[in-house]
Amino acid sequence: MITVIDYGMGNLRSVEKAFESVGAEVKVSQDKHNIKSADKIVLPGVGAIKPAVDRLRDLGLISIIKDVVKAGVPFLGICLGFQLLFEESYEGGLVKGLGILQGRVKRFPPTVKVPHMGWNQLSLNINNCPIFKGLEFPINVYFCHSYYVDVLDKNIVTTSTDYGIKFASSVYCGNIFGVQFHPEKSQQEGLRILKNFAEL
Repeated sequence: MITVIDYGMGNLRSVEKAFESVGAEVKVSQDKHNIKSADKIVLPGVGAIKPAVDRLRDLGLISIIKDVVKAGVPFLGICLGFQLLFEESYEGGLVKGLGILQGRVKRFPPTVKVPHMGWNQLSLNINNCPIFKGLEFPINVYFCHSYYVDVLDKNIVTTSTDYGIKFASSVYCGNIFGVQFHPEKSQQEGLRILKNFAEL
C-alpha cells in the first residue's frame, strides 16, 4: 500500500490516478495510522513552503514523516514535497523545512522567467537510482516551480536540469527519493518512474 499524504496542498487526485494507472494500490490520507503503516509514502505538493510546513505541523505529521523515513520506508517527495525534505527555504523569508536532507531552497535568478513551467530535460548524474530503471536518458519531464534546491551533498543528486542555472531535479539517498518535476504529468516516462517506485 502506498499512502499519499494529504495535507491540503497539491493535486492529490492526479497523483493517485497516476499510481492507479500503473497498477499500484494507493490511498490518499492524512491519518497518522495510515501513514505509519504504509509500505511506501508519497509527499506531493504545489504552492509555497511556509503554509505547507504550517499545515503539516497543525496535522501533527512532521514527526510522523521523520519517523517513517528513519525507519527505512521508501519515501518519494514530489515538487513542493521534494523541497520540504531540505533544511530551509528562502521563499517568503527564511523558512525551516523538514531537515531530512541538507540543502537550501532558493529562487531562480532574475535572468530567467519564473515559474519554470513546462517540459525540460533531465540529465543523468547517478545511474543506479532504481526509480529511473528502464529509462533512456536524457528524458523530458514536466516542471512547474519558481524555486530550486541547492543540495549540499552533490553525491545524492541523481539528475540535473538546465534553466539559466544547472539545478538538482532529483535526489536519491537510501530510502529517500525526491523529484522537482511532476511525474504524474510527464506522460510515459513519468508513469515509468512511479511504477518503479511502486515496485521497490
